[in-house]
Amino acid sequence: MKKIALLALTVLLAVSCASKKDLEAAEARARLNQELLDSATVKLNACLADEKVSAAELSALRSQVADLRANNQSLIDNTGNLTTLSKKGAENLEKSLESLREKDLQIRTLNEAITRKDSVTLALVQSFKGVLGNIDDEDISINVEKGVVFVSISDKLLFASGSANVNNAAKNVLGKVAKVVNDKPDIEIMIEGHTDNQSISTAKFEDNWSLSAARAASVTRILQNDFNVAPERMTAAGRSYYVPVADNDTASGRAKNRRTRIIVLPKLDQFFDIVEQGMEKARAGE
Repeated sequence: MKKIALLALTVLLAVSCASKKDLEAAEARARLNQELLDSATVKLNACLADEKVSAAELSALRSQVADLRANNQSLIDNTGNLTTLSKKGAENLEKSLESLREKDLQIRTLNEAITRKDSVTLALVQSFKGVLGNIDDEDISINVEKGVVFVSISDKLLFASGSANVNNAAKNVLGKVAKVVNDKPDIEIMIEGHTDNQSISTAKFEDNWSLSAARAASVTRILQNDFNVAPERMTAAGRSYYVPVADNDTASGRAKNRRTRIIVLPKLDQFFDIVEQGMEKARAGE
């Protein structure tokens, strides 16, 4: 009887170990799939941008073809001789060709700028994942939407219910976010506070607008005072419950909506500087 019990215990331990290994393997595959998804998202954004640029190029070419046809018809009407090209017609044709070359240069330069921007976006995603990779997915998520990087942190990790005071334990997470921001001096961030749709009215917070704005300001203040993020690079904003990511009719949905979102803001002036520099180099034949 003891032998049978011992054998059963051995089998149970073996199954438990195997299950733990399977779980670890599944978690590893999930992390790999998420990384592949983020990379694919960036590439998809690049493809969508390429599609818009190609459509603009096609529209420009069609416009130029229409101009050329109008010029040719004008020559036919004025001279009545297809074998003779007037000096004015030749000048118009040369101007049209020059305009085509200019538009082609602009399109190629814009494509190069978009590619560089997408590379920067992917590098930012990898940087945030590198410092926040050990955080539970239910508490924090990193994703890319339309070329913009978002870091979303659940309020259960940052705040007590109805409070705008950041928990001491959460400062470790904010410190990791600050490290990426401080290592990338060319980026700016917006800190957004989000709540669920449950009404609140206290001596300190009149409504969800007040609570969400106060929470965003608290996180911004921690990043500035505790981790030396330059205040001119940050914007604090309260969004109340008007930008939900889940259904507010369920407890789990409301929990997802209560979050603080850190948005890496694209610097449009830098993007256009890249375009202008590319245009100048192209004109110089570099």
